[in-house]
Amino acid sequence: MKRVYGAINEEMARAAKNANSMSDYREGSATGEYRQYVDLVYDIVEKIAEVRPHLLEKATGMAERYSRKLADYYNAYYRNEASCPSILISGGSNFPVKKKARQNNRRESLMNEWNYLNEYAGKIRNLLTMEQPILSSDENAIELLEDKLADLIETQEKMKAANKAIRMKNVEEGNDVLADLGFSEKQISALRTPDYCGRIGFPNYELSNNNANIHRVRERLENLKKTKEAGDTRTECEFCKIVEDTSSMRIKLIFEGKPEPEVREILKSSGFRWAPSQGAWQRQLTANGKYAAQKAIEAIGKLSSM
Repeated sequence: MKRVYGAINEEMARAAKNANSMSDYREGSATGEYRQYVDLVYDIVEKIAEVRPHLLEKATGMAERYSRKLADYYNAYYRNEASCPSILISGGSNFPVKKKARQNNRRESLMNEWNYLNEYAGKIRNLLTMEQPILSSDENAIELLEDKLADLIETQEKMKAANKAIRMKNVEEGNDVLADLGFSEKQISALRTPDYCGRIGFPNYELSNNNANIHRVRERLENLKKTKEAGDTRTECEFCKIVEDTSSMRIKLIFEGKPEPEVREILKSSGFRWAPSQGAWQRQLTANGKYAAQKAIEAIGKLSSM
C-alpha cells in the first residue's frame, strides 16, 4: 500500500530548535517524528484492508487527509516556535514581550489543531474496531451495521462460551477451552478472579447489555434497509415540497423563496436546519423526522390561517 507523506520544513524545524534549546538539532528528526505518526495510521489502514475491505477506500482517503493536515500542523508549529526565542536563549535584555505573547496565543490554537488531529486518527482506528457512530447517511451504513451486528453476536457467543468453560469442574480443561476462544493467560486469570460481588467470568449485566445492543442494531438495520428499498418520495403541500431522500437519509422541506421569520422559527424548533447546498430545510430521515415534518407543516398552516 502506497503511503502518502507531506514535506516537513527541516530548516524551520532547526530554527525552532535553536530558538528554544541549547542542544544541537538532529538532522531529519522532525520528518522522522512526523512520519512515525503517519505510519501508525497507515498500519491501521492495512489492517482494515484485511478485515474490512469495504472500508478501505474511505480509510485510505482519511489517512491521506490526516497525513496532509499533520504536515501542515508540524510546519506551522515549527514556524511559530522559531518566531520568538526563549528568554533562556536570548536573555532578558530587550526581550520582545509582545511578540512572545503572540507566540503563546498561537501555541494555544495549534494545541487545538493537535487535539483535532488526534481525534481524527481515532476515527480511523474506529473504522477497524467499529466503535465509531454509524450515520444513516453514510453510503456504507448498511454494511457497517451488518459488521457491527456480527461483532456483537460473536461477542455474545464468546462470553457465553467463556462462562460455560469457567464452570467446568476440570480447571485445566476449562482453561484450554478459554485459550481456544482466544483469551490470553492474563485474561483467563482476570475472568477467574471474583469481582467485588464474588462473581467470576462475565457478569449477567454484560450479557444483558450486549444482547440489548444486538436487538437495537438489528432493529435499526432492518428499518434502514426498508427505507432504502422504498426509495425517494416527493410530495407537495400548500407551502413547500417534501422530499424523503434515502441516499442522504434526509427529509427535506423545499420552499420557493425564503420563508418568513415565523416559519423559519417553526422549522428550527422542529429540528430542521437550512442546508444552502441543497436549497432545503432538512433533518435526518427517521420516524421522528417524518413526524416533525408533519407537525411543522401543520404549525405553518395554522400560522397562515391567522
